[in-house]
Amino acid sequence: MTSETDEEAGPQGLASALVAGGVLTSDWLPSFTAVRRELFVPDRIWPGIADGTKQNPVVNRSQDPEAWRRAVYSDIPLTTQWDDGDHEGDGLGTTPSSSNSMPTMVASMLRDLDIRPGDRALEIGTGTGWNAGLLAHRLGHRNVVTVEYDPVVARGARENLDRAGLAPTLVEGDGRAGWAEGAPYNRIIATCSLLEIPPAWLEQAAPGGVIVAPFGTEYGGEQIVRLVVNADGTRAVGNFTGGSAFMRLRQQRTERPLFDAYLHGVPWPADGVRSTTTLSPEDTGEWFQQFVIGLGVPGVFWRAERYDNGAYTLWLYSRDALSWASADYERDRMEYEVYQSGPRRLWDEVEATYRWWEAQGRPGYDRFGLMVTPEGQAAWLDSPDNPVPQRS
Repeated sequence: MTSETDEEAGPQGLASALVAGGVLTSDWLPSFTAVRRELFVPDRIWPGIADGTKQNPVVNRSQDPEAWRRAVYSDIPLTTQWDDGDHEGDGLGTTPSSSNSMPTMVASMLRDLDIRPGDRALEIGTGTGWNAGLLAHRLGHRNVVTVEYDPVVARGARENLDRAGLAPTLVEGDGRAGWAEGAPYNRIIATCSLLEIPPAWLEQAAPGGVIVAPFGTEYGGEQIVRLVVNADGTRAVGNFTGGSAFMRLRQQRTERPLFDAYLHGVPWPADGVRSTTTLSPEDTGEWFQQFVIGLGVPGVFWRAERYDNGAYTLWLYSRDALSWASADYERDRMEYEVYQSGPRRLWDEVEATYRWWEAQGRPGYDRFGLMVTPEGQAAWLDSPDNPVPQRS
């Protein structure tokens, strides 16, 4: 006899919760019920949290099968690999590098994809294979191609798909190149975060094809973008549809020089020029504000040096290691000390972008969009004719 708890912690319970939450549409409900998440989750996982990027301690199916099942059928992401596979043991690694995504995010991105009968779909980032399995169940395995860079992850995904009786084409390779042999694709979806939309995806999209992908900035923040490709594959335009927090496509990870690369052994403030600001560093730190700043301030990242009583220094660095800035935050202050050095005045750029966003009425993600061409990409506000000002 099945207990009430088992009924809740199962495929039907998860699907019902996603429907109630408004993210799982009726056309996807049969696939979410049939393609059980548990078939795509390894025995050892690190459950995440619904509203952040941190992970809880390991859960091992052989040691606690009930906790494992609860995690699998909860609306949370599940880390399945750390540090590109170099991490061993049950502790937390340094950086998550593969996962089974949060069901709400999976459902909402598939909704954005707007699948139609007969569509061919390309997925970038197979991971455990669950998303590819859902696509294959909906479209038929002959109409789905999924690309995974990590051979160990790809092998695990293939085993999971075989266990579920699903057989999309699984390619080991660099997702930036797509898979030309299966083109054209009506729908392209990425399950990894991107700094740049690869031109190959536009080339391999059918006229009117849709691309759905997590798009992040180097400064921070990330949103899902839904692009529509024009008839000749020379342009894709679309809006952002909501926040996300995916692992970065491995080939688009960026090097972040350490502190010593900027001050060259000279004690702070070195040659930094002092100024003050009335913009609190706290106001720039929310996920969406980071995203907006990153749209306008390319090639810049930040770190925080924290002290007692909630005080900290916000450090800004240019990727080329030529410019840096520091802004000191203390509670109950109305003015904050800033030092800047190098050809770029990084705090000034961050503040100018933040003030621009304020002047536009503090718009949300739904007013922002992206235009992509083979030559590059540009974020815009309200219209592709109104690009986000670049501060570099």
